[in-house]
Amino acid sequence: MGAPLEALRETGVTIREATADDAVGGVRPRWVALPENTGEVAALMRVSAAHDLAVVPVGDGTKLGWGNPPERCDLLIDTCCLLLGTGAGVEHSSGDLVARAGAGLPLDVLNDTLSRSRQELALDTPLGAGTVGGTLATAVAGPRRFRYGTARDLLIGITVVLADGTIATSGGTVVKNVAGYDLGKLFTGSYGTLGVITEAVFRLHPIPADRRWVTVDLPASVGPGSPEAKDAPAALSALVAELAASQAEPSAVELDWPDLTGGPTVSALVEGVAAVARAEAVRKTMDECGSARITTEAPGWWTAPPDEEVLLELRVPPAAAYPALRAVAARGLPARVRGSVASAVLLVALPEDVGEAELAGFVTGVRDDLRRLGGGLTVLAAPAALARGIDRWGPSGALPLMRRIKERFDPGRRMSPGRFAGGI
Repeated sequence: MGAPLEALRETGVTIREATADDAVGGVRPRWVALPENTGEVAALMRVSAAHDLAVVPVGDGTKLGWGNPPERCDLLIDTCCLLLGTGAGVEHSSGDLVARAGAGLPLDVLNDTLSRSRQELALDTPLGAGTVGGTLATAVAGPRRFRYGTARDLLIGITVVLADGTIATSGGTVVKNVAGYDLGKLFTGSYGTLGVITEAVFRLHPIPADRRWVTVDLPASVGPGSPEAKDAPAALSALVAELAASQAEPSAVELDWPDLTGGPTVSALVEGVAAVARAEAVRKTMDECGSARITTEAPGWWTAPPDEEVLLELRVPPAAAYPALRAVAARGLPARVRGSVASAVLLVALPEDVGEAELAGFVTGVRDDLRRLGGGLTVLAAPAALARGIDRWGPSGALPLMRRIKERFDPGRRMSPGRFAGGI
């Protein structure tokens, strides 16, 4: 044990003993490192390669319980202090609508800095928190994904450190690239299984001059689990399709459905030029389903995930959103659904007292139904004892390709081993 610890400390990076609070999916690391720049991460990775240490990167820890528990974890690389090589957290080129940020920079701090120039990274994450690196590694995106896209779409450059300590950059000003690979696309959503993200360059947008939210509560008969739902028209599908195609161009169309036997709440965001007039057009559309209201503030649930220990992510083609909700309701568990209904990326929460067999049956049944709809279900978070025996990621036709990429970037399986789909 002494040799690797001494070698890690010789890098000059702050190293401490891990505690129970540092556990990743219940797996406690041996040490925690706090590097301050890309060069220090590279030094840590070279030592880890020499001593066969398994490494897991972490941001502010909001998503440490997501994905599979790692097969092993010797070194946790905490990016909380990870800044740019200049020592700054962000370099902002307002004239080019571009910002370069260190992976450890919290997203809210980044946007606070950008707001001084009336610009923003249009990526409101569903946790309302997180660092640049953690947001990219888990590929989370919030309501405005409908208009602006996801983190992968807004990313134009990335710097990473590979398992052997190699520093690679793609996009922006290329320092050293890995031939044939788009690093930004590969590392976004990789859960730390390919390397450590240290810097990112983003495309920005001007902060809209005005914003309005238009919200409506739909009747209980719309609920896919209600007694009337079998014969009721899919009012939700019709409303969402009309909003998505509206000339009012909403930036987001969100759903909150606390009880699938009751009625949902739908809220649309209109922002930018003539937001008031466009919001009024949206209100008239929504009034066909209920009494819609216009506000200058977002609903209290906007961007927040359902507050449960068991959290799943459902994705289907947008036209299949309502049939997918029927599949969830058909399982008979008290599920709460929230998320981007126009993009058909929804979070499904189950109560923490759901049984192991009940959860396994729910996941298997819903996945079977979603597969026929062209979608899938991921178990983002669940207590380890509850999720054992469940494939958190589900089947993927891309798995052979993903394994080849893992072999190319991390042949020793030392980067977050086992956290990703297929045990990658």
